[in-house]
Amino acid sequence: MGKARRKEKDPSCSDEPKLYLSEPTLDLHLSESDLRQIVELPEGLDLNEWLASHTLSFFEHVNAICGAISEYCTSSLCPDMLGPGYTSFFWIDDKGKKSRLSAPQYIDYAMTYVQKTVNDESMFPTKFGHEFPSNFDLILRRILRLLFHCIAHLYHSHYREILALGLNVHLHCVFSHVILLNQRYYLIDKKETDLLHDLSVALRLEPSSDEDLLNEDGSSACSKQSDVGCDDITKHRRSDSGTSRGSCGMGDSGGGISGGEGPNLVAATGI
Repeated sequence: MGKARRKEKDPSCSDEPKLYLSEPTLDLHLSESDLRQIVELPEGLDLNEWLASHTLSFFEHVNAICGAISEYCTSSLCPDMLGPGYTSFFWIDDKGKKSRLSAPQYIDYAMTYVQKTVNDESMFPTKFGHEFPSNFDLILRRILRLLFHCIAHLYHSHYREILALGLNVHLHCVFSHVILLNQRYYLIDKKETDLLHDLSVALRLEPSSDEDLLNEDGSSACSKQSDVGCDDITKHRRSDSGTSRGSCGMGDSGGGISGGEGPNLVAATGI
């Protein structure tokens, strides 16, 4: 698959205030406890089905928001795919060639890859009796990493437009959903989520300092963490009930950026 890498620019460039951290815009309309309940695996439901459902929901919402601001995200306005701290995301093709893409082209490639993947019955099975592939956890990691890069770009480069369109609450909810799911199942590397750690703290999704991690008795004060790691995901298979996938408590969103053909994609891990 396409893989993104980032390259840090001069840290002095990242001292400007971040609009998405301003107090009046930090509104979720959903409580943290409600969001945490959304990511809890229901009893009797296959874990792969559950994570696939959340991933499809993320894709639909991120695609929709990117589509809503697409007229402001053009090759001339966004010649590079940037995230917070002026982090640059690069695309790597199936031959290992790293390419610097404009933001709309990167997002188009990412959405194309995700769309093709979720439509592939061998990767995202929808028919009764079809099992998830043994590397399903890696597939989820690739998809969520790309979607997170798109979220990071929205916050860094287009939050003013997001506010003007009244989409800040929607974006915050999608971001919080992704972060809380990751806290539960560990699907996105910390070096990725650290790009928006300050927002996670502002939204009270993570503690503000290392001292906040411990209660008085020395136990962890973080959100409940699952004892199901990524390695365990591949051990689960669809139950005989054939439960169908749906959106995960945030509604369905269609539209967004339509994917082109993009480059040939190759499986890769890491960043």
